[in-house]
Amino acid sequence: MGIYKQLFQNTFLYGVASVVPRMLSVILVPLYTDVLKSASFGDYAIIFTYFVIFNVILAYGMETAFFRFYNKETDKSKVTQTANWSIITTTFLFVILGFSFFDAVQSFTRIEPEILKLIIWILAFDALAIIPFAWLRANSKPLQFAVIKIINVGINLGLNVFLLIYLPKLAKHFPFFESIYFPEYEVHYIFWSNFIASGFTLLLLSGFFQKMKLSFNWQLWKAMMKYALPVLVAGVAFSINEVIDRLFLERLLPADIAKEQIGIYSACYKLGMFMTLFATAFRLGIEPFFFSHATSRNPKKAYALITKYFVIVGSAILLVVLVFIDPLKELFIRNESYWEAMKIVPIILLANLFLGIYHNLSVWYKITDKTRFGAYISSFGAVSTIVLNLWLIPIIGYVGSAAATLFAYSSMAILSYFIGKKHYAVPYAMSKIIAYLGVSILFSVLSFYVFRENYFIGIGFILAFVSLIYVFEKQELFALINKDKNEN
Repeated sequence: MGIYKQLFQNTFLYGVASVVPRMLSVILVPLYTDVLKSASFGDYAIIFTYFVIFNVILAYGMETAFFRFYNKETDKSKVTQTANWSIITTTFLFVILGFSFFDAVQSFTRIEPEILKLIIWILAFDALAIIPFAWLRANSKPLQFAVIKIINVGINLGLNVFLLIYLPKLAKHFPFFESIYFPEYEVHYIFWSNFIASGFTLLLLSGFFQKMKLSFNWQLWKAMMKYALPVLVAGVAFSINEVIDRLFLERLLPADIAKEQIGIYSACYKLGMFMTLFATAFRLGIEPFFFSHATSRNPKKAYALITKYFVIVGSAILLVVLVFIDPLKELFIRNESYWEAMKIVPIILLANLFLGIYHNLSVWYKITDKTRFGAYISSFGAVSTIVLNLWLIPIIGYVGSAAATLFAYSSMAILSYFIGKKHYAVPYAMSKIIAYLGVSILFSVLSFYVFRENYFIGIGFILAFVSLIYVFEKQELFALINKDKNEN
């Protein structure tokens, strides 16, 4: 099978498996905005902020290190065992410390004790699943990967729907359901659903753990940690860029409106997930490709090609979503009280596109084992996010948070490009990339701010953009398709 055909098949299979869980957060937005008051949705968003940050800390870059060393070492079992025992040990310590200092953690985070206990266990279950899922990806088992991920989503979604919609109705008629239903308990039910789904997922991966041996290579672990720690710093910085604005909004806005504002901001922010979902699918399909083709005859050409087509598809998604943003708004956010924050959606979509571009450009420091540069660049983004949130939130509220996100991600992409030119020069088609991105942004701005809900003009913009791509890329696309056929 040709490498490009294999690449896009992997992107689809792993993308479906990994995008579906992320789609859950979008799918649940109509339910949450129907059931939860905006202040309660704000509570959920704040709790989710800590969830995201600690997910990154508990992974501490070991997944990325696993892929790097799995493709580098001849003894792949040694890499798997070492990485998995490392995660198991640190997760065990996390649970012990979490419950030992429970009162202090609860006081700092202001999360209700019962929810906090659930979060500790959810984080532990998810951490233990990291290496098993990475092993499935590394060994080209996308179907098994996808089935387990989709089962997780099905359980989580099913429990959310049952607990938030049907349980209150059943409690009125049946004593058993009345005994397990608690009014004003909606946020608790959300995390109970997550807890059960994560626990069942770990059970489905139990076959991987049954094959584990008491094998741990200290020298390999030190090398993996040296590679992983800068990734951890970068990951924490990314999580700051992604979610820390909710904590700043909570503390910088007036107390009487803070959670409500966080709720409407977070709900509309979810519409930016369309870009995140695409970028995630693309990254999960391509990251193993990056490493496995790092020593091929011309990997730089492949990286340049992949990045160009990422920008093309991402730019098209930006335009399509903003042309049809109002039907999407009514579909996903049915409660009009949340629509106040719709003005942030173009900013967040563009920010997430730049984040995806950054992920593609970041191949240079992963391939050259210079992951410290990833930490430097993402730390710059995190500092920018913090400074701009502190400056802009008191002036323009959550719009300032969205603007900070856009600045952070776009500056990270630009920095990665220029620094990468010095260390691992990839022949990116920058003139085309800038042109396609510029045209998409121009059409998107016109569609959203000038011709809003004018679908005749909006669809015209889409057709014009697609025609532009066809004219300038058809020759290369046909050549790639023919090459792939010949390799078969």
